Amino acid sequence: MSKPEFLGPNYFLESPTAVFLFHEIAQALPIVDYHNHINVSHLASNKKFSNIAELWVCSDPYKHRSMRINGVAEHYISGAASDEEKFFHWAKTFPKTMGNPLFHWSYLELKNIFGIQELLTEESAPRIWDTCNRLLEQDDFSARALMEKYNVETFCTSDNWFDDLKVHKEASLGSKFTVLPSLRCDLALHTDSWESSQFLQQLSQHSSISIDGFSDFKAALRFQLDYFHENGCRLADQALDAGFTFKIVSEQKAAELFAKVLDHKELSFEEKTQLQCFILLFLGGEFASLGWTMQLHVGAQRYTSSRLRSMAGAAGGYASIGSAACITSICSLLDRLEQNNSLPNTLLFTLNPSDNEAFATLTGSFAQDGMPGKIQFGPAWWFNDHIEGIKSQLLASANYSLLSRFVGMTTDSRSILSFSRHDYFRRILCNIIGDWVEKGLLPKDNIYLKELITDICYTNSKKMISNE
Repeated sequence: MSKPEFLGPNYFLESPTAVFLFHEIAQALPIVDYHNHINVSHLASNKKFSNIAELWVCSDPYKHRSMRINGVAEHYISGAASDEEKFFHWAKTFPKTMGNPLFHWSYLELKNIFGIQELLTEESAPRIWDTCNRLLEQDDFSARALMEKYNVETFCTSDNWFDDLKVHKEASLGSKFTVLPSLRCDLALHTDSWESSQFLQQLSQHSSISIDGFSDFKAALRFQLDYFHENGCRLADQALDAGFTFKIVSEQKAAELFAKVLDHKELSFEEKTQLQCFILLFLGGEFASLGWTMQLHVGAQRYTSSRLRSMAGAAGGYASIGSAACITSICSLLDRLEQNNSLPNTLLFTLNPSDNEAFATLTGSFAQDGMPGKIQFGPAWWFNDHIEGIKSQLLASANYSLLSRFVGMTTDSRSILSFSRHDYFRRILCNIIGDWVEKGLLPKDNIYLKELITDICYTNSKKMISNE
């Protein structure tokens, strides 16, 4: 092979087979992305972004985190500074991100979408700012046009219980892609925030059910689940943060605890955990009835700096990897659902890479007749979606589970430009498979290899979303 070119057409591809697998098979496959935080209203209105910072910097916690590490004042990250000022402070930070996936992602996003092949630096920032902003004025750089540049076929946003889902249909209408909702369940379990978020009041209002007891609460949740299902939702997402412990409690006890909440009585930590776990079991059973996939995001340490939380909000980019998951609790949750004949298809994400092997083995612990890939080890998530993290997840899936059943990459991002991460993932996958072929560990059978790559990059995730 020729001498490597900096992020050239064959970056990450270290063998002729890897080059073939990517360029002849993986690269052209449509993108199916089942978990992200894209603003759907931008697509529904086909928004034209006012500048590159609005599109690329202002709402990206990944960039915000690296800027803080680089010593940038919060005023220029999440504060009241102008978009231009925020962009120029990101430009000062970008060269310092070498070795971090942000370095690769950001360079490739500017190169592949805007045709910019010089590094973003303090010196080049004015030119890049002007070039990007001129292009963003054009119709073929609107929100929908940007999505189409990435060959996105279907993607699922993360939506709260009371979001208006008509916007997904509006975003899909006349587009070359389909936008579907997925349900972010967290508010239903976070009893501490029910009062401040007026969760029960909103649930009652949207369902037209007076919530006077636990049975009313469950009925109102079912109403909202049906609303999501009718609008194309087939996945739910729940965060089980660092320290999650599963506690078994009877429905009678859960109802008593719920009554205390209605009476504005404070629950102990143990009682909160018990009520949360019962609600989680209830929701899991409902997901199974609806044929949904349950995504469990395990292990984030979201409470770190109180100062940054007050300044940047709950998702401001200052969270950390939490302690290793309590595998006993994860097993107990899945086992109780299985005992109740209500275990949905489940996708397990871990933020702590020391959990990789354990999570990969769990895919075989709750298998079901005629249901290939019922329990999945999810893709490298959040802090782990770098080169080594993706490799580690893929190798754990191969060594302990069935990589061929894996549902592939997801962006988990707020920026349209983040769909470049599918290209990043596909190259790493093709390099691993190509290496195995070159070493004689897999047959050089193009029909077999095409099916394998296509399944992992596209078909498996498409089947999951459509519940095939």
